[in-house]
Amino acid sequence: MKDRLAQLKEVSRTSDAGGDDIEVPVESEAFMDDFFAQIEDIRSSIDKIDESVTEIKKLYSTILSAPTSDQKTQDDVEALTNEIKKSANNARNKLKSIERQLESNADERASADLRIRKSQHAILAKKFVEVMTKYNEAQVDFRDKSKGRIARQLEITGKTTTDEELDEMLEGGNSAVFTAGIMDSKINQQALNEIEARHKDIMRLESSIKELHDMFVDIAMLVENQVCEILQPKVFSSIHSSRLTNYSHPLSCTSSILAVL
Repeated sequence: MKDRLAQLKEVSRTSDAGGDDIEVPVESEAFMDDFFAQIEDIRSSIDKIDESVTEIKKLYSTILSAPTSDQKTQDDVEALTNEIKKSANNARNKLKSIERQLESNADERASADLRIRKSQHAILAKKFVEVMTKYNEAQVDFRDKSKGRIARQLEITGKTTTDEELDEMLEGGNSAVFTAGIMDSKINQQALNEIEARHKDIMRLESSIKELHDMFVDIAMLVENQVCEILQPKVFSSIHSSRLTNYSHPLSCTSSILAVL
């Protein structure tokens, strides 16, 4: 940990806009040690999220490649989902804590320490938004492919549905009610089992996607000013689209940052 904190300090001292080394006063060393410990904790949480997202994408592929998923795979998905949620909440809470500290020290605009803290906060906030966007994209892709599998199974049985009709059937949230709505069609048991399995997969995803969206709104609102203040806006002037998936809140700078990640 000591070596890592020392590296973080060195990077921060040389990351000022002017490129000159920043001298950290001796009396602030204890405070900055605590700050960099928080930074390292946030970085660790973000790395854990990134690793978990890679693993959960593999599990999503496994589920989609089989007619029905076994219980162990579902348990593994749930465990990874909970781990991502835990790490994301830890990163978010610590980023918000640092944000409050920065706001309370707003009068220290000329402080080298404050510039270091703002820079490190912006870097990790951007990374956090990036990895959570990656997770959101994986979830939405899995949900859409699961819906596609349901539509194909229904089509095989001769029951063609539009996207709107399928969404309406899925929105009920009750698997028994959902399957009851298609029992009148000529459908074999295997197809019915797959449709039920995909429907359950989608229902499990919905609450997680909603929680993620709420967290995204929270952290995106929190980091927008910090990220835009530290990073040069002209870098993103030619960006016209965002990689934010299913996210309608107007965050021009943050969205532009995400687009180039």
